[in-house]
Amino acid sequence: MELTPSTVREQAADYREHEPLYPVEQEQLETLPGALESGAYGWRDLEWVVRWYYRRSLGDVPNAERRAGEAAFRRNDFETVQTTLEAVVATDPDDVAGRLERLTALEGVDVPIGSAVLFFLDPKRYVVVGEREWQALNEVGDLKDAYPEPPTVSDYERYLTQCRTRCVDLECDLWMLYRALWRLAAVNV
Repeated sequence: MELTPSTVREQAADYREHEPLYPVEQEQLETLPGALESGAYGWRDLEWVVRWYYRRSLGDVPNAERRAGEAAFRRNDFETVQTTLEAVVATDPDDVAGRLERLTALEGVDVPIGSAVLFFLDPKRYVVVGEREWQALNEVGDLKDAYPEPPTVSDYERYLTQCRTRCVDLECDLWMLYRALWRLAAVNV
């Protein structure tokens, strides 16, 4: 499989047409960044990000695992989550490790969930990581190793760097690349 600008455009369009969560994802990507940046969000907004991460694959994550992850996040009190997100926003956006380390201090937030929060905080700068997206980059030769279980902050930094490089080469943004990788991985499963 080769990743070309036309392949990315086609796969991203296919994602838009066939992925049932696309409309709500697009809406959240338009509204959540400003809300998270300014502090004008509620508990449900952040809980939505966690739920989205587990549910975007529509059944691929075992129900017990999904419920446990969502329940773990709900054990955080809202004030702690707010304080953490304020610290994340105050951290230099180029300090990916610093931002992720703050997020992963929350209960129920590992690197993939943290990457989802960063994605909805600033989709022009970050992209979510998961096994499916990693696998697609592995298939095209961009990542040489299998998806790490669990991914570390340095794994995410490597993945993010590769995604950003690909976006420049493919003349697309991270949201378009994400959609294309998601669909390409589905084709190759």
